[in-house]
Amino acid sequence: PRSDCIAAEQQCLSDPTCNATYRVLESCVLAKSRLLPLDQEGRVRCLGAELDLGNSSLLHCRCHRRMRRQEHCLRVFWTVHSSVTDGYFHLETSPYENPANEEQWKTDYNKLAALVSGKDCSQLAGDATNPCLKATHVCNLSKKCVRLRTEYASICTKGAGSEDTCDRRKCHRGLRNFFEKVPEDFTKRILFCPCQDEVCGERRRKTIVPDCSFQYHTKPNCLWLLDSCLEDHICKSRLADFQQNCQPADTAAGGCALPDRAACLRAYMGMVGTPMTPNYISNSSVEISLWCTCESSGNQKEKCDQILGMFESNKCL
Repeated sequence: PRSDCIAAEQQCLSDPTCNATYRVLESCVLAKSRLLPLDQEGRVRCLGAELDLGNSSLLHCRCHRRMRRQEHCLRVFWTVHSSVTDGYFHLETSPYENPANEEQWKTDYNKLAALVSGKDCSQLAGDATNPCLKATHVCNLSKKCVRLRTEYASICTKGAGSEDTCDRRKCHRGLRNFFEKVPEDFTKRILFCPCQDEVCGERRRKTIVPDCSFQYHTKPNCLWLLDSCLEDHICKSRLADFQQNCQPADTAAGGCALPDRAACLRAYMGMVGTPMTPNYISNSSVEISLWCTCESSGNQKEKCDQILGMFESNKCL
């Protein structure tokens, strides 16, 4: 199995040659983040350092969505893969290890409810007409699910709708916490519950408290949204994961490059709680979008449309 990037970094730093190469890469990344243009010699040195790590365990290390010190791990990954981030469609290398066990994406509702602490499930019986309400009740059967859900809901509603706006960063962190720490059996049902009517659809749309996590007073340009995402290790990593697992392909059956829909839905869930948080656009459809616009994008209109299109018209979703 591939090592995680924190372990690979420690191994590299204990070897003088690898250590020196890694330090060069760190300075290259720092220059890039400060938008300092590198001269030809500097670019050659950075590329050389990346090539020198070719036989190091750093090159093939990965991170896990649920690991401690995730940001540290992702920082190491992007230091080693700094040259793949020049353009939007060069983020196909996901830093995340794909969990091998996809079976947990097929668990039966009632069986799940019965399993959780062996509690009485009669309270779920009346929720047949509103699967989103039922999903919430199933969440209530798990102490962890209800605690983290209440936590993000209270952070994201603080100040929402009043003159002082909510703390979006804290709200995003609370959402990520929920989707990372609560088992997917609960989280995916709350986010993807199948609705037949608008009452259910509205509940589903409001799962992520969109007034705080999704909407700004005015829609920003999608290129601005992308830039703020690429400056953030977690958002950049989730976007790379989303691109890798939800890449549309007209030639493939079902219109998706990879046949694994579960991986795409997981990658979509990973975007929630980042600067590029997506959401349902209305309570009467399953169409999703980013909260941004491509108006006044000038000569970058095509790039902007591609960013928005990855969410709005993505057949993989």
